[in-house]
Amino acid sequence: MSVLRFRTADVRPAAMPVLSGAGARKPRLLIFIVAYNAEKTIKAVLDRVPHTVTEEYDVEVLVIDDASTDRTFECGHEVRNDGTYPFPLTVLFNPVNQGYGGNQKIGYFYAIRNGFDFVALVHGDGQYAPESLPDLLRPLKNGEAEACFGSRMMERGAARKGGMPLYKFVGNRILSWFENRALRTSLTEFHSGYRVYATKALARVPFAQNTNDFHFDTEIIIQFVLAGQRIMERPIPTYYGDEICHVNGMKYAWNVVRSVLKARAQDLGLLYDRRFDIAKSDNLNDQYTLKDDYDSPHAYARDLIPARANVLDLGCAGGYMGALLKQEKDCNVVGVDAFPLPPGIALDDFHQHDLNDGLPKLSTERFDHILMLDVVEHLASPERFMMRLQEAISTHPDTKLVLSTGNIGFFVTRLMLLLGQFNYGKRGILDMTHTRLFTFTSLRRLLEQSGFRIVAVKGVPGPFPLAMGNSPLSKTLVRINKALIALSRGLFSYQIFVVAQPLPSLECLLQNAEEQSALRAAAQ
Repeated sequence: MSVLRFRTADVRPAAMPVLSGAGARKPRLLIFIVAYNAEKTIKAVLDRVPHTVTEEYDVEVLVIDDASTDRTFECGHEVRNDGTYPFPLTVLFNPVNQGYGGNQKIGYFYAIRNGFDFVALVHGDGQYAPESLPDLLRPLKNGEAEACFGSRMMERGAARKGGMPLYKFVGNRILSWFENRALRTSLTEFHSGYRVYATKALARVPFAQNTNDFHFDTEIIIQFVLAGQRIMERPIPTYYGDEICHVNGMKYAWNVVRSVLKARAQDLGLLYDRRFDIAKSDNLNDQYTLKDDYDSPHAYARDLIPARANVLDLGCAGGYMGALLKQEKDCNVVGVDAFPLPPGIALDDFHQHDLNDGLPKLSTERFDHILMLDVVEHLASPERFMMRLQEAISTHPDTKLVLSTGNIGFFVTRLMLLLGQFNYGKRGILDMTHTRLFTFTSLRRLLEQSGFRIVAVKGVPGPFPLAMGNSPLSKTLVRINKALIALSRGLFSYQIFVVAQPLPSLECLLQNAEEQSALRAAAQ
């Protein structure tokens, strides 16, 4: 079998009708056995597959020998030709070793391409009991989960009684505790290789981009968690025989920790990794939320804007800020955004409009405050837009423009660049949708050259409460960050918050000069 190269997004499970009543079709199940140097165990594993699964499922068994140096493939073909099993058996051979994760990729692709409903991962060395398959399959068949894992840790003491070495038991518990804390999950075990997946769920995650090494199992859990797929666990017996372990424990642990930290760092907007870019929605505004309960541009803008103000919220991103101003300060708010408002959000008026096409067709005379919170960095041409905005409000010099953007000079991005990293992510300063990046100096220059007068500038600390929860630790970090901003605003500010006003246009200045000249001349 040649090496397959594919993108998960290119394949989808075949659409299959589901009948009801007596004529209901059986779900299609692929029992996928990964095998490497398993000539002594492969037949025993196949013999232990409970024949009762064929009563509930349309079963096929797939064995993929990952370039074994023994007779694993030949043994598999011998038992296949016996014809003693109540299910079709396919045996494939990788001419080049793909690794534990790489072998899984091929099997899952096989399941997706051939329209199976479920795929169960079983190991060819007999470490995981095939007899537990019906119990693992039940949550998926009942629609309760998209994945079910066999756990050796669910029953207290069972793993050690089953022969799990103490060092592996301790390592498993420590790593699982760390992964649960980092990913906000509650699995009893992350490191079981006995799993059942719904193929539709597999097709939704980019598992083809994962490692070919043993921590593939961790990376696919991360992807399922990020995609919002439901995972359940069922207890399984623990068995450790005389099989050869091919896992380097320390390397495996480090790779697991690194993958989890990468996923967490991406969630915090510190870097970007395509494996963990799993969008739950096509609406870009879904990743933006109201941040008004800690030091943030939203909180600063709320405190700045007076009651009953007339507010234009450009790039309102779901309208949450405008809804807050209406509720708390009885403001009149008009929102503008490229995406429609979500259900339950009502402003006084809303214009669905892409700001890259300029200002929408509405009068700016009625507004005393214009919000552009985390908007300017998304514009294709901030210079052109800001000049048009200044022209529109230049006859109303009392109008306040309230603007914020990320500070590319933040010490974290400087440090990352020093280390050779400049990673765009799903949010944060290096959000992938950002087209421009600013420092305090470059933002001031943009505004002044567009005809604005800077009224106030403020450095915003990092969003620690968003990343870590509104805890005492996050509040302490905010206080420390604010103290550092007082020392060096350009180095320690995560964001820039600016209040500006339009300078009068030349037309206004000329008109004022003519009017004043006429008055002075008449007074002589």
